[in-house]
Amino acid sequence: MDQIKIGEFLKELRKEHNLSQEQLAEKFNVSSRSISRWENGNTMPDISVMIELADFYDIDIRELLRGERKSEQMDEDLKETLVMVADYTEAEKAKIMKKVYICGQGMLITSVASMIIYFLSYWIEGMVLTPFLLILAGGIFAINTILASLQLKGKMSKERNKKLIRITVTIWVVIAVIILFFMTFCLPKIIVTMLGLE
Repeated sequence: MDQIKIGEFLKELRKEHNLSQEQLAEKFNVSSRSISRWENGNTMPDISVMIELADFYDIDIRELLRGERKSEQMDEDLKETLVMVADYTEAEKAKIMKKVYICGQGMLITSVASMIIYFLSYWIEGMVLTPFLLILAGGIFAINTILASLQLKGKMSKERNKKLIRITVTIWVVIAVIILFFMTFCLPKIIVTMLGLE
């Protein structure tokens, strides 16, 4: 923000309304010295006073912050910016939707593969680890799907989404490894002890 430019604009607006610095100061409950400082660009009014000034002079707050009246070029620039933002938003949504779709497909595939391997494991030895890996993959796909849908709803930023995915996937893998370790080494001993088969 250019304080000098804003100050000159404030001075111009005051003069357009045929007000002295003292009269304006009285209207806004400030000292005439404050008005002088604003107009010289030494200080800026508080944001609440800026809003009141914009209302008083019947201008847009953005005009006051720019230090000039809105021109047709500004309107065109604003329209162009809004179009670019809309295009960017649509592109981001498309990326997130693609991510949700891929994760959903991944969950479906891992679920079907888990069921098939579960039934095959009765007849084929050494397939104990495969269902575990599929469940692990399914969990990772599920985490990604949930977080992507939150981002799509606008409840989460892209950066926060990436951070949460890293954290939750790490936690999921650690929990899954602990469960696998427990089921492989501890659970059989507990069952043998409980059944008194030692």
